[in-house]
Amino acid sequence: MAAKKSEVDKPERSPMVVLFAETRGFTGMSDMLEPGVVLARVGEFVTLVSEVVESHEGAVVDILSDTMMTTFTGQDDAQHAVEAAQEIHARFGILAEAWQRDFGIRAAVSMGLHCGDAVVGFAENSPAPEQLFVFGDCVSVANRLLHRARAGEFVLSETLLDLATEMGVSVDAEELPPLEIPRREPIRLFGVLLEERLDFTRQ
Repeated sequence: MAAKKSEVDKPERSPMVVLFAETRGFTGMSDMLEPGVVLARVGEFVTLVSEVVESHEGAVVDILSDTMMTTFTGQDDAQHAVEAAQEIHARFGILAEAWQRDFGIRAAVSMGLHCGDAVVGFAENSPAPEQLFVFGDCVSVANRLLHRARAGEFVLSETLLDLATEMGVSVDAEELPPLEIPRREPIRLFGVLLEERLDFTRQ
């Protein structure tokens, strides 16, 4: 469930973890499937991610096609976010098997996660006053990590991995090439990949 206006009293700058999730492989197949089949599968993906995120005390901020932006706040935000990513990883694998069996769809989920401060609030002068806006470097970096992730992988920053590990989360991650952003220190990245990565590239 997306955050409600009543839950955000006024614009604020808040520490959080941002998790982006999207399907890989599905978009390319959508042109060959019946519209009803496409929307039903999107609905299954959105429902799965929403249920997992909310069960780990997160919130869905935005949905664009098969890409979802979610946030986690609070004292244990790192633990909740990484455990949510692990659960999405596992549960989507089961869903993907059903998609391939029933519809011939080969799909995977990829995610990007990063932590930091972000400005959160509703823009009263916006044509969509009920839309929650989240702005900040952590949002931009998390989105970059989403696009760095391979099919069936979630990528997180070293900062987030360290926080989650300190909270007792076990993460089987491999170090990846760092994220290079002009005029700032490289960001060390780590990836958690399915044991058998799908052999298609991002679609």
